[in-house]
Amino acid sequence: MIEQRDTVTPTGFDVPVEPLRRAAHYTGEPGCIAEARAFAAVFLERLRTEWCADIDDRSEDAVLLVVSELITNADRHSNGPYILELEGTDDEVSVCVYDSSAALPLRFPRDPERVGRHGLEIVHALSAEVTAERVPVGKRVRAVLDLADG
Repeated sequence: MIEQRDTVTPTGFDVPVEPLRRAAHYTGEPGCIAEARAFAAVFLERLRTEWCADIDDRSEDAVLLVVSELITNADRHSNGPYILELEGTDDEVSVCVYDSSAALPLRFPRDPERVGRHGLEIVHALSAEVTAERVPVGKRVRAVLDLADG
């Protein structure tokens, strides 16, 4: 009789199988945008540790700016709380913001003379992919940033 055992042999190259995921809920109180940036900075540090992600300063700044812009839009255009959801690997980071407004964001054409309303333009410039969709409680805006692009 052959006895089988379920064992895992360490290879020395243990890599997480699932992306790192974290979410935070914000009420819209003053300081939420700064809190969201701080939450994202801690997330990126965990990504460096757990995924051995090589995140340079430029990529980190891009992620933090996208978080700021999407949270600012949710804060300005929704009448309720919003959720920041981050997901990442060593290659990319996904920034999702859910809010209670069903109105999808508008991306205005480039206009250097326009004052304000450049947020989504900035998000598109920094991201490999940007989507917006209605969900049962409002909308979700998702931006994917490639970390390798720096």
